Amino acid sequence: MANGRSSLPKPATRRTGVREAAAQATRESILRAATKVFAKYGYDGGSVEKISKAAKSYDRMIYYYFGSKEGLFIAVLEGIYRRMDEAEAAIDLDASRPVEALTAVIRFVLGYYRKNPEFVTLLNTENLHKGRHVAKSLRAREYSSRAIAIIQKLLESGVAQGLFRDDVAARDLYLLIASTGYFYTSNRHTLTAFLGEPLETPEAVEHWEDFVIETVLRTVDAGTSDEDTATTPPHEAKKWQKSQPAQSRARSSSGT
Repeated sequence: MANGRSSLPKPATRRTGVREAAAQATRESILRAATKVFAKYGYDGGSVEKISKAAKSYDRMIYYYFGSKEGLFIAVLEGIYRRMDEAEAAIDLDASRPVEALTAVIRFVLGYYRKNPEFVTLLNTENLHKGRHVAKSLRAREYSSRAIAIIQKLLESGVAQGLFRDDVAARDLYLLIASTGYFYTSNRHTLTAFLGEPLETPEAVEHWEDFVIETVLRTVDAGTSDEDTATTPPHEAKKWQKSQPAQSRARSSSGT
């Protein structure tokens, strides 16, 4: 004791901190369980009972922390958007090298969809419900705004260096990149059957990634025109063409 004051922490303060930590742990456990259950059973099939059982918790705790099943589903959607946003923010991008940086963004987006199938499944579920749950989210738009802001910064840098066109909207480029990654991942099983080609092999994945990068860079290229494309010598094949699976190359060369 110094100056008549105890150096020990107040018991009440310590107990409050422990309770808050326990509450946060319970909330996170419910969110993790809900993410898996909703991804497996969809919104309608993902019952509160299944979620509480998976979280080793109680139904009443879900209502206590999230208010309702819909409130929990919205929190799950916000969580998957937040994790993607945080992962994208962690990419080391050099805006002074816009071509390389944009390529890195494309690789990240396509890779993220591929490595996080629950993300794609949950978005499929929400689209079946016409986005009515995520529309109530106060945070979802913040995450998309940051993603578009990154692309906007790279476009501006590319335009300033005379590398990129000045008439490409960041929003449009974001949709182009996202759609190529999302569609390929969400439809990989049906497309494999429809095309008669396995789309999940390393070779097929690499080919698609190269093709998307080529497509996006051609879209923003300040020097690209129909005339340039028409006069490109046939032997100057791009990387995506060289990596194209043998079966696909055969179809392309036959005109089918």
